[in-house]
Amino acid sequence: MRVLLASNASYDPPRGGSTRSNLAWLRHLTRAGHQVSVVCPTVEGRPDSTTTPEQITVHGVKDLSFRAAVLGQFIRAEQPGWVLVSSEDVSHVLIREAGQSAPSRLIYLAHTPQFMPFGPESWHADAAASAIVRRAASIITIGRHMAGYVETHLGRAATVIHPPIYGGPAVFTPSREGYVLMINPCTVKGLSIFLELARRFPQTAFAALTGWGTTGTDRAALAGLPNVRLLASVGDIDEALAPASLLLMPSLWYEGFGLIAMEAMLRGLPVAASNSGGLLEAKQDTGYVIPVRPITSYEAHFDETHMPRAVVPAQDIEPWAAALKTLLGSEEEYRAESRRSLLRAQAFVSSLDAADFERHLLALPPAPEPIPRPAARDMDPARRALLLARLKRAGRQSPDREGGGSA
Repeated sequence: MRVLLASNASYDPPRGGSTRSNLAWLRHLTRAGHQVSVVCPTVEGRPDSTTTPEQITVHGVKDLSFRAAVLGQFIRAEQPGWVLVSSEDVSHVLIREAGQSAPSRLIYLAHTPQFMPFGPESWHADAAASAIVRRAASIITIGRHMAGYVETHLGRAATVIHPPIYGGPAVFTPSREGYVLMINPCTVKGLSIFLELARRFPQTAFAALTGWGTTGTDRAALAGLPNVRLLASVGDIDEALAPASLLLMPSLWYEGFGLIAMEAMLRGLPVAASNSGGLLEAKQDTGYVIPVRPITSYEAHFDETHMPRAVVPAQDIEPWAAALKTLLGSEEEYRAESRRSLLRAQAFVSSLDAADFERHLLALPPAPEPIPRPAARDMDPARRALLLARLKRAGRQSPDREGGGSA
């Protein structure tokens, strides 16, 4: 089976939970002998095409959002059985291109509701793009909550397949003496709550692991507090989690699931989280789920991370302060919540199977029509040479041999 994934997120290096989820599925496919490629934006200083140690070919395309037709060229050249389009496609140009080039082979990976073309959380509602997604061969979500969102607002059932991204059990023992950690501190993730808590607990160490949403203004606000430590990107999430006492997830936008909550719980870290969207599902009925006033509107301009500026409602900080006071002040309560979190996370993770994604693709009916072969005269010379070379290596297999998900 040949699979091509299209996304407007970086895959070399990977950034964000949706990218990590997709890579977990793709890595299993390559280990199972399937051919996998990714079309995504290029990163400054990286080559246009690379192959990861897992044998995933990553095609970096400069300004992919403005050159979505390149995706169609790769689809016609590589003749994938399935074209996966991840929801990191705010302008929906990849959905449109995939829907035009391989309509019966499109599979939509519905991670982030703000990036989807439908539903009340969408930043860019688009009826035409929604119709393409509705006709997709399959829609995949990583949680039941998000599957319900898709069915309610698109009128189409989704398949729930949770990515096996959590690794093994913790090799450290959480302690109240560690820092209070926040991942990806930014406006939509509830940075205002984190900052206010750091001010209220000046004798407590706080740490913030910067991420895709962190702006220069966010960094300055964090750096301005003497008890807050800024953490750079880590190769292994345990580097940030091991020194932590607990994880704060005061998210103010609608969350699809909350992968980092499950990762922290699996290591016995208590998690104090908002009640936003799929975070309730990720918390698995553990304690310290705190109501917030969610973000419902955005300004008509973007910040330096290319996100619209959110209008943040005033928040009640008292429940968050009470949660920190209880967890950090009582060894008995801390140990009880740590144990509860660990057991619930272990039960959840034990049910995951890396082969579920592969089985789902193989069970889908084969695509009924072939993908038109590329017309060399329609491409720029460099892209034409690259695609022709790939066709030659592929042996110019017929669409019938590569179609559908049955190969």
